[in-house]
Amino acid sequence: MKVLFFCSLLWATSLIAAPSQPKQDAFELIVLGDSGGIQDGNLSAFLLRSLHASHYIALDAGTLVNGINVAHQQGAFAELDIKPDPLWQDTGSILREHIKGYFISHAHLDHIAGLLIASPQDSKKPIYGLASVNQMISDTYFNWQAWANFTDRGKAPQLKQYALVDLVPAQATIIKDTGLTVTAFSLSHPLESTALVIEKGNDLLVYLGDTGPDPIEKQGKLATLWQHLASLMQHKTLRGLVIEVSFDNQRPDNLLFGHLTPKWLMHELKQFSALLDSPQRLQDTKIIISHIKYSLKKGMDPKLKIKQQLEQDNSLGLDIIIATQGQRIVL
Repeated sequence: MKVLFFCSLLWATSLIAAPSQPKQDAFELIVLGDSGGIQDGNLSAFLLRSLHASHYIALDAGTLVNGINVAHQQGAFAELDIKPDPLWQDTGSILREHIKGYFISHAHLDHIAGLLIASPQDSKKPIYGLASVNQMISDTYFNWQAWANFTDRGKAPQLKQYALVDLVPAQATIIKDTGLTVTAFSLSHPLESTALVIEKGNDLLVYLGDTGPDPIEKQGKLATLWQHLASLMQHKTLRGLVIEVSFDNQRPDNLLFGHLTPKWLMHELKQFSALLDSPQRLQDTKIIISHIKYSLKKGMDPKLKIKQQLEQDNSLGLDIIIATQGQRIVL
């Protein structure tokens, strides 16, 4: 009995003394475009993959080819097995073979222009979006006036390179060839926008298109998203959240046009944190800031100003990352 007690005591002590094992990374996020607004060649677009997969889903597509070129030059695809192709450059192979679909949060040009321009040399794949988003894409762009109809809907002839797939809000959808599952939520914006909760096993990543804060928009859409995410986090791990901050805190609320500022982002994240079982659950969570509006005006760089304002109000201990074109982020 003494031997058994001693062995049990040693086992319990080893559990207490053993250092916690660091979490293994789950996702790779590559920034193809970080800017909202006027900076052509660097507009909202990200690539996301599970680290155990070789295929990406594009999260918006304001910039594609230029973003892939910049990221490739900076070594962001160093861990990707790009097979040499006698017909295509590496950028072509990444676009055609490694991107297995597009998620378009809403149909404003700075979120879809890259897809349109790249379409003549792209491969067949789906475009995922809420029904209103896909309808706007079909009516406004792929209509044989603004652009040839590369989709399987709308004005004939339909070239059927892209299959428009309607996402049902709050319903999980498997993203083919990626191993990822996504659940879409509507966001408040002049055009209906979208948030995407992306799951791989017990790991989560959340991507938000353009959105205004709930107190201004009066629709409670972010509250619905936070409640869903808080429920998932009872048994899953949030690896990161990609969210827009378009303007600094000096922007008047009546001129936000469905966007966030640092103070409004922190307000929303505090609302989210209050739903969690522990106030420390968001500490060190990667918050990737996108869609900062580029400006031609003289003065402080908008990115630097917004970063300073975010850090001043970071009472939650968040790991705030200002997205930069070409950047590779492992979460």
